[in-house]
Amino acid sequence: MLLVAAKLDIADRLAGGARNASDLAEELGLHAPSLYRFMRTLAGMGVLMEVDDQTFTLTELGHALKTDAPGSARATILTLTGPLCSQSWDRLLYSLETGKTGFEDAYGKSLFDHLAEHPEEASLFSETMVGFHSAEPPAVAAAYEFDELDSIVDIGGATGNMLVNILQRHERPRGVLFDLPHVISDAPAFIKEHRLQERISIEAGSFFEAVPAGLDAYILSHIIHDWDEDECQAILRNCRRAVGSESRLLIVEMVLPEGDTPHAGKMLDMMMLVGPGGQERNRNEYAAMLGQADFELTRVVPTDSDVSIVEAVPV
Repeated sequence: MLLVAAKLDIADRLAGGARNASDLAEELGLHAPSLYRFMRTLAGMGVLMEVDDQTFTLTELGHALKTDAPGSARATILTLTGPLCSQSWDRLLYSLETGKTGFEDAYGKSLFDHLAEHPEEASLFSETMVGFHSAEPPAVAAAYEFDELDSIVDIGGATGNMLVNILQRHERPRGVLFDLPHVISDAPAFIKEHRLQERISIEAGSFFEAVPAGLDAYILSHIIHDWDEDECQAILRNCRRAVGSESRLLIVEMVLPEGDTPHAGKMLDMMMLVGPGGQERNRNEYAAMLGQADFELTRVVPTDSDVSIVEAVPV
């Protein structure tokens, strides 16, 4: 229901006020009685409200589905319930049988190769990540001593949302946003919107080839969990070559608790299995992975969100 409502831009079409279902059906080229039944059901879900006979307006919840609404609910619904994810989840058993991703079985290529070839989907995916992880950047900015640093690079930072939150809270550091050219396409406008273009520079490149050198802190936010062990080692070793002796590596991920403790990261781990092919990890697994790349895990800093900050230093 929500996927189709997002595809039809129902919230945007009602943003100006109440609309009659028949008029909206004519505008959209749909079967009017069926659209009325659809909108009536959305009203029963609390997304719309029928204010007159077959005439509907948005509720407070419905306003969250507008294109420009805070939280990026529309983009999140289109991505997480659309074919990018649903076809991957449909192949969960295939992933369990083979250890391979359902996405590649469905599309014949990796998720990130697909997004590189489809810029509109890549932009929607980036917006989804901002919405899906919206509570995390301010929590990370509040939990760590970023005011001790002069420079921070966000490796694979997409639109710059993490850097923006950190620099808004901490006046001292300057930031570098580093990601693939097509991924950072929306970043300049986002950074300018938050008036941080004088403190954040943007560099294009691949973390599988090299990363900017000589900064105080290297952030990998929801990067390591996307890739298999060999690819993670390639990323970490490129970071190891770039860091100075006093630099810190900060991995922002959902660090899994031991035992049967419920945690959002355990469900996200299944998304990594069927989607990009990565995984979530616990503290000991991060320590072992970092050790292979000549880093030492120094501490895991909790935040007021589902993610923690895994801090490591070069050895």
